[in-house]
Amino acid sequence: MSSPDQPAPRTRRELSAAVVGSAAAGGLALMTSGQTWVDVTVTRSPPLPPFTDQLSGAATSPLVSATGLVLLAAALAVLAVQGVLRAVVGVLMVLGGLALAWTGVDVLTGGSRPDLSDITTVSVVDATLDTRVHATWPVLAVLAGLVAVAVGAFVVLRGRRWSGTGRRYERTPGPAAGATARGTGPARPMTAEDRHQAAWKALDRGEDPTA
Repeated sequence: MSSPDQPAPRTRRELSAAVVGSAAAGGLALMTSGQTWVDVTVTRSPPLPPFTDQLSGAATSPLVSATGLVLLAAALAVLAVQGVLRAVVGVLMVLGGLALAWTGVDVLTGGSRPDLSDITTVSVVDATLDTRVHATWPVLAVLAGLVAVAVGAFVVLRGRRWSGTGRRYERTPGPAAGATARGTGPARPMTAEDRHQAAWKALDRGEDPTA
């Protein structure tokens, strides 16, 4: 049986799972944000040659890296807060996960098309834009978003039952503490025997007991 100031094993496992899940989703989002999501080829009117570029996840959508940072911060916040605040953190996880998953799906379905002016400063008159999506990274972003949504919902539903990091250090005074407290109470008056012993101890230390 767990003591009142120490969370039950099941509670600790749930809290650990939420922290690991949020950190994993955030780390995966940040990893994908630095990878190439889209190859872009701009075909211009002759005699201008084609222009090619590669867009990372962060360049395709700033939400990818921003959501990754939010999820990493949420992993720490779950440990630091309790009660209603922890439920709020769970809601932020859900919203961040939805935004991340939507970004990945939008790129996979071709809904997100880069602007020519964002790719090159070379003249783009009568230019056509061809894109090739590297599906691996958007798919991983969608997966990270779904994990974040699941973890956030779990925190909202179960988070209020988990203790915070500070509670495990809040110990109730035990017998030893009580004994210590009694030892630091008012001292009893010194008897003649006590003064005699104190004088001998002073002599042993080389001190003058009459000083």
